[in-house]
Amino acid sequence: MRNICLLLTCILIISCKSDTHKHSNLISLVPSHASVILKTTSIEGLGSVFKNSSLLSQFSRKSSLDHLNRKLEFLKHLKPSEDLLIAFGKDTADSLQVSVITKYHTDLFKLDSLRNYSVEAISLKGHSLTKTTIEDEVIYSIVKDSVFFASNDRALTEAAFKQKDTDPWLKELFKTTSNGETLSILINTREKAFQPKFFFNEQLNKVQLTNYLLLDADLTQDQLKFDGITIAKDSSKSLINIFKNTFPQENSLPKICPPDSDGFLSFSFHSFKTFQENLSKFKKQDSVFNEPLFESIVEAGVIYKNKQQAVVLNSIDAENMSTFFGEENSIDTYRGIAIYSFDKPDFFSNLFSPLITYTNATKFINIDDYLVFSDDMELLKEVISSYQNNATLYTSHAFEDMMDELSDESSLFAYSNANHLKDILNSNFESENTLNPDGFNASAIQFVFETDFAHVHAILQKNKKKFTSNSVYEDVSITLDADVLTNPQFVNNHTNNQMEVVVQDISNNLYLISKDGKVQWKKQLDSKILGRIEQIDINKNGRLQLAFATEHQVYVLDRNGKDVGSFPLKFRDQITQPLSVFDYDKNRDYRLMVTQGSSVLLYNKQGNIVRGFDYKKAENTINTQPQHFRIGRKDYIVFVQGNELEILSRVGKTRVNVKNNISFSDSGIYLYDNKFTTTTAKGDLVQIDENGNMSSSNLNLGEKHSITATSKTLVTLSDNILHIKTHKVELDFGDYTPPKIFYVNDKIYVSVTDLQAKKVYLFDSLGKSINNFPVYGNSTIDLNNIDKGKSPEFVTKGDQNGIIIYQIN
Repeated sequence: MRNICLLLTCILIISCKSDTHKHSNLISLVPSHASVILKTTSIEGLGSVFKNSSLLSQFSRKSSLDHLNRKLEFLKHLKPSEDLLIAFGKDTADSLQVSVITKYHTDLFKLDSLRNYSVEAISLKGHSLTKTTIEDEVIYSIVKDSVFFASNDRALTEAAFKQKDTDPWLKELFKTTSNGETLSILINTREKAFQPKFFFNEQLNKVQLTNYLLLDADLTQDQLKFDGITIAKDSSKSLINIFKNTFPQENSLPKICPPDSDGFLSFSFHSFKTFQENLSKFKKQDSVFNEPLFESIVEAGVIYKNKQQAVVLNSIDAENMSTFFGEENSIDTYRGIAIYSFDKPDFFSNLFSPLITYTNATKFINIDDYLVFSDDMELLKEVISSYQNNATLYTSHAFEDMMDELSDESSLFAYSNANHLKDILNSNFESENTLNPDGFNASAIQFVFETDFAHVHAILQKNKKKFTSNSVYEDVSITLDADVLTNPQFVNNHTNNQMEVVVQDISNNLYLISKDGKVQWKKQLDSKILGRIEQIDINKNGRLQLAFATEHQVYVLDRNGKDVGSFPLKFRDQITQPLSVFDYDKNRDYRLMVTQGSSVLLYNKQGNIVRGFDYKKAENTINTQPQHFRIGRKDYIVFVQGNELEILSRVGKTRVNVKNNISFSDSGIYLYDNKFTTTTAKGDLVQIDENGNMSSSNLNLGEKHSITATSKTLVTLSDNILHIKTHKVELDFGDYTPPKIFYVNDKIYVSVTDLQAKKVYLFDSLGKSINNFPVYGNSTIDLNNIDKGKSPEFVTKGDQNGIIIYQIN
């Protein structure tokens, strides 16, 4: 219960969402003795990260969390519309107190779907308290000034809105929380109920590091990243203030670490004297170590490897420092480096505790600017050999990747490999040594001290793989809360010019998922989305919305999943084709066409019927999604009704009269070679020009066929024969999705998926298979360059409730 990671597991059982607006009065309602405060902007996104992360998902299996999860069970019934605060603390009897604070709205707390619950109103002076019992758990809640406060503690709830002083430091710190992240964590380290352990050094974990620690969390499938600040106003009681009036230096200790070191602790300063005075004040020592030669030290630390330790000093005058420590006592030589004896094994523990507690420093070496002390001869020899071979931790791929996210200079820096991280994480539990961070080969936390505060950066990440050219690899795998209903597709994120994924599950929830696998939000819809989701820019300001139709509604959603303007439009009669979005003149004056059986309705971007569109009801059911094509300066709206091809003008009048009756296939209509192109049910290719003249050709397609086309490329699939232009590809027999054409990075790609074998195939314009295909997949794909890098990516359905993003190298 002491680790912040443990506290985050509350997200696993929550299934509501919140927005990004900040309300300063919420923090003033947090109980003064709260140890940890969580602010979330997307609880569902966090739930997805915990579900998909190999590390975070392990917390759900901790039996010691059962009590916490029970206390938080009611949160899955909350539907907040804005920020949600969750505060944790303990009362005088050491019982867990959980408080939840958010803006109130009428649909915030709904229990209609539950069978076993009760609600009781309790009258208080001036207002009322609500007691809600769900199963065996009791929640007390109160609403005042449009703010909802709930807790498992009645006294805490009754006192919630009573005037109390909130620490002004806490208020100011809370203002710095990021609205761009899905989780912010504020820890009051003076409250010992939830004291996190960050370091391998047990003595260091026991001291008060700081007062408040605020972290914005960016949680993805293979990386947990935290950035924030820490404040310690009581300068003599918090360890972080030993760096006051010093300037952080480059952490060079990894340049002397063997590459397979379990971890290291490094601390730096520009003035040893100032640092030592601060440390002595913290330890309440009467005297200060005073040796002018030590002013040459700019960094000190400890290397951890296989239960052995080595103390390291980084000095700009290492030669004289070596003389000071007694280099006349040489006991061995390894690769030309002398190894000396040292007769003060507890010297560094006395000098640097609690940062260094090692008491067995009986030998030392001097290599360039470094002095390394240890009792283990083999460790000293490893330090020598790795340094001489330029094969240290500093040059390792995992460490280099990690440092891309961190600062080169810091006051305090702690690094761990997977084994070391396992020990640190599990030390936060009284039992159950079960967390296993395999693959998280490089993790670190660093503190960069400024004048009155310190920046904090922490990262736990899996080692990024190096892939060769012409490879295809699984970049991200995401598990949804229910089975996948629609084919996943990419949409543009206008905030960073990258792309994200939208997909719907069988519970009719629509997800927006970042390229890193983070669920940004989840929205309940009335029914299945028809066809593809379109993107529009209603306000002509570069901010994109999602536009689509379900069986009875037309939605337009903004970046945060909120309904825009008068949308959704609701229809009594069923919508039978996907929503068609027309932007005739590319000026963002959109027209939205809704198809209902044999009728079409045209709306503008405000959701109003467009007057002057005169198309009358079709004689037959409209069988294809209406399409807009432009040839020259003329616009054409095209769709199939019965055996007739309708080609209309903007105002719904017949622009091209097609006299022929055609037994259409279900392949759709395409503009190919400046002609309206489709196939018949028998497999003949049919093309109609602007004058209504029809031509037909036999492509030897079977009755079970499909086509797709761009202006210059025609692709057909008949049984297991794929034709890309004139190039023939013979596939294995299977159950194939219709082919799709993509144009990315000036290259044409054609894809089909065998749903029977669950294989995705990808070809170029010459019919040549892309290297390392087919790969696993269970739906049609969407392919694009989603991060503006050199390599394209594609998304497909994986397992029944999962999607996969692949990268093509």
